[in-house]
Amino acid sequence: MIKIEKNDINLRNTITCGQIFRYTINNELYTIILDDRVVELHEDDRYIYVTSNNESNIKEKIMEYLDLNRNYELINKELIEIDPSLKEVIKCSRGFKIINQYPFETMISYIISANNSVRNIQKSVNLISEKYGKKIEYNNNTYYLFPTINELKEVTIEELNSFKLGFRSKYIYEFVNLFTEELIEYVRLLNTEDAIKYLMTYKGIGLKVASCIMLFAYKRLDVFPIDTWVKKYMIDNYNLSNVKDIEKYTKEKYGKYSGLVIQYFFNSKRNKQN
Repeated sequence: MIKIEKNDINLRNTITCGQIFRYTINNELYTIILDDRVVELHEDDRYIYVTSNNESNIKEKIMEYLDLNRNYELINKELIEIDPSLKEVIKCSRGFKIINQYPFETMISYIISANNSVRNIQKSVNLISEKYGKKIEYNNNTYYLFPTINELKEVTIEELNSFKLGFRSKYIYEFVNLFTEELIEYVRLLNTEDAIKYLMTYKGIGLKVASCIMLFAYKRLDVFPIDTWVKKYMIDNYNLSNVKDIEKYTKEKYGKYSGLVIQYFFNSKRNKQN
């Protein structure tokens, strides 16, 4: 076990706010399946305590995964200077961090997310992992890593249909057969605008899905993950309902932090609703 100073992270809000789909919570113990291992996290007022089936470079892994190396306090101060009305929204999302996930799993997960519920997304991603991913035994439980691109290359549409993916089966099948490990790094080298345009050349990836991929897998904050919660917030507070208008407003107002602000809007609306 190792311990990491938690600083200002709100672990529950960060893990449960819809960024990731492969975690469980049991009495404040968070079990998360990463790209190459299973980790268990719990916290007190000062530290996050981490155990794993693979504890090599675990501190660096978790620091990166939970975005603990980024100075959110500095960013939030800058945002409030740009727009003082954000003060309450940022307060509502205090401790929220952008999780950094493995790109390929993020891509498939968010293609599945289109017009879908969180419960169904979780179920489908877990079923795919159980069928094709690497098996891990840890603490008397069985887990499955998400499969690699090559492990999914031979999967048929009929097999994908068995995971209740509906119209998304075709999108995933075509994506897996066109995409490669090399393209993961190709996307990383592109600027955000070009990367989003490139991702949107694949069927099943629109602006919201491409933005989520860039935000949650490539650490790009200048994106536009606009969903129903964000639309509700923008209608209530800015009288904007059209995605293009929301994109234009956030891009011009918040620039390189547009995606983070949109996540704050999402959290604010979702937290108040709950």
